[in-house]
Amino acid sequence: MNPQFILLTQSVTGAVIEIILLLLVAGLIGFFTAWYYQKSYYVPIIKKLEAEKEELNKKIDGLNAEIAKLNNDIAALRQKIADLEKVVAAKDKEIEELKKPKQV
Repeated sequence: MNPQFILLTQSVTGAVIEIILLLLVAGLIGFFTAWYYQKSYYVPIIKKLEAEKEELNKKIDGLNAEIAKLNNDIAALRQKIADLEKVVAAKDKEIEELKKPKQV
């Protein structure tokens, strides 16, 4: 074989290996840079949003308790209204009885 051809094939193979290694290193540098950026930038934002979420969940729980209390108050007031309507109906009945002419 021609010594120039052998030298050319060896240098091409070496160049391909070198290019692959450089691409791998560049990929790793990009991966770890993105990972570090994500950790330094997005993690604090996520923690802040999670804290706000917990605060809002506590507010929701408080509001749900208040809604339940108000629903109980509404039920009690409706019962009072029903009782008062019964009293009014009884008084109306008494008034009607008093308005009727008395039979002698």
